[in-house]
Amino acid sequence: MNIALIAHDTKKELMVQFCIAYCGILSHHNIMATGTTGKMVEQATGLEITKFLSGSGGAQQILSRISYDEIDLLLIFRDPQRKPHEPDENELLRLCDAHNIPVATNIATAEVLIHGLERGDLDWRDVLKGV
Repeated sequence: MNIALIAHDTKKELMVQFCIAYCGILSHHNIMATGTTGKMVEQATGLEITKFLSGSGGAQQILSRISYDEIDLLLIFRDPQRKPHEPDENELLRLCDAHNIPVATNIATAEVLIHGLERGDLDWRDVLKGV
């Protein structure tokens, strides 16, 4: 599966800790992330991560991948007190809804999805794609 990671500035360390905790599961998948988040996770976990631009530029690149059905799961750890320079997630969430992509916006939901991924519960997307 192709998993995309985005974390607002105040949630980057939480994303790093999440990825450290679930490194064993994530290592079996293709991980993509916005620039700074990807760099931090890669350094902390040793996972190979495709890094896009930082901030809203990277979010736009992930949006594009979602549009072409190249993302299977999105983890976006949001700060409820969003800063102006952080990417607007409304379009990300809209496209995930349109393309039936599981999305987590906080650690509690991310843990549910990662455990589902580990059990194989999210493989339905492969069936829809004809894999």
